[in-house]
Amino acid sequence: MTSVATPAVTPAMEPALASAAPASEPTITLADIARAHDIRFLLATFVDMTGKPCAKLVPVEAAHELEAGAMGFAGYAAGLIGQKPQDGDLIAVPDLASFTPVPFIKEGLAIIHCDPHVDGKPWPYAPRVILKNALARLADQGMQAKVGAEVEYFLVNRSDDGTLSTADTRDDSPRPCYDARGVTRMYEHLTSISDAMNSLGWGNYANDHEDAAGQFEQNFTYADALTTADRVISLRYILNILAGQRGMTATFMPKPFTDRTGTGLHFHLSLWSGADALFPGKDGNTDDGGRGLGLSGLAYSFIAGILDHAPALQAFLAPTVNSYKRTGATTSSSGATWSPRKASYGGNDRTHMIRVPDNARLELRSGDGSANPYLAVATVIAAGLDGVEKALDPGTPSGPGESKADAHLLPATLLHAVEALRRDPVILASLSGDPEIGTYYANAKEEEFLSWHNQVSDWEIRTYLTSI
Repeated sequence: MTSVATPAVTPAMEPALASAAPASEPTITLADIARAHDIRFLLATFVDMTGKPCAKLVPVEAAHELEAGAMGFAGYAAGLIGQKPQDGDLIAVPDLASFTPVPFIKEGLAIIHCDPHVDGKPWPYAPRVILKNALARLADQGMQAKVGAEVEYFLVNRSDDGTLSTADTRDDSPRPCYDARGVTRMYEHLTSISDAMNSLGWGNYANDHEDAAGQFEQNFTYADALTTADRVISLRYILNILAGQRGMTATFMPKPFTDRTGTGLHFHLSLWSGADALFPGKDGNTDDGGRGLGLSGLAYSFIAGILDHAPALQAFLAPTVNSYKRTGATTSSSGATWSPRKASYGGNDRTHMIRVPDNARLELRSGDGSANPYLAVATVIAAGLDGVEKALDPGTPSGPGESKADAHLLPATLLHAVEALRRDPVILASLSGDPEIGTYYANAKEEEFLSWHNQVSDWEIRTYLTSI
């Protein structure tokens, strides 16, 4: 993350915006932008609360209908998004700034991210709407958020009996991180993803073999919070499709292998006021108090808010049953889990929940690959703002590999995270400002946990069948 934030109008859109309409025409339509890119079909896309991408394939000839709000979805059928079978349609309203041509998937195809509306109003249960509401609250205080995301994933094959294996059969080292040979064997896949990101102006700057066999990470430049969240959703889709075309499965499941490092989704976050970065302590705006991280008082209060609400936040940062196989792990074949178990913060130390690599940003490390980026960023902003509004103090940073005795333990299971969410009125009300939406989410996640809990596992058969 060494570049400045990408503007809302991406470089991929600039030729379209320049050629779609002459200066005398005040309005550029979605059809104009699509035709300038030789787009024939649009994936009108939104996600439910689990992060599942939902879409209709819209021919460019009907782009005006999409833009006019004529594309309806049965919300209950789409997934976890706050609707019942009897409710009216979700209407997908496209955000033209999110236009993303994907000819490397299919020639003539583009993604357009949409905000679901009901009865002419943004639907408050929709994750993209939730994030926009959080950013509006931030803007009311004269601030904007910039976010970077580290998208990790495994490339696997699945046998007929459901067994997973590493897609690259020679990738079997217990410590394969940064292995040049593993990266080279996956050259075609990794470079196709890199080329895709760079063609869109995202600024791919690194493609790594991660800590587990079969695990990779591909990075792109940070941007404003909404743009980055959109890109995480788009990248997951791109990874899934392009891996599938090569006979592999790209999975963001937090812990697909018991003995390997799990998959994270780490967020790098900073606050700004226009062109002014608010996290560095400078020009008398520092309250470092000998803590040595060079942050402003606002940054420390923001960190304190996240730490204070950490248990409840995990319901969004680690939102699945499988998530807690990652955060609860004590070791892995490489010798480290890279997953925090307590709500600590410190300097350039990857064992903390909040790592401060420099005075311009913080890295939130407790999120995993199943996190919905819209909900994760929205709730973290709410927690941080609560810390700012209350002028909370996180105390001194913890040393390398250490945590304070009174630091919050992160939840042991999804059910523990749900209980923490229900006890936290700030985070419960952080979804579009409505605690009923938080309660809806908590109830759904409790049901998910109980659905898993009610299944008899192989472990139970092995442990209990002849135990007495």
